[in-house]
Amino acid sequence: MALTTLDLRGLKCPLPVFRTRKALKTLKPGDRLEVHCTDPLAVIDIPNLIRETGDRVEILNRDDNGIVFQIEKLS
Repeated sequence: MALTTLDLRGLKCPLPVFRTRKALKTLKPGDRLEVHCTDPLAVIDIPNLIRETGDRVEILNRDDNGIVFQIEKLS
């Protein structure tokens, strides 16, 4: 199981979703992707993306500095 960190702070919609989707394609089942975003729409867009891909997402942190997601690649 590998952990990859993706720093998307400062990027606006739709770039965080596009870059997260691209990074997910490089992962193997069981790998995790930690995504750091500042775009407030990411709290809606990233979970919607993960519902489409069938993976698992968890919000690790959400504050004035941004949002941190951890995504587990399932298949």
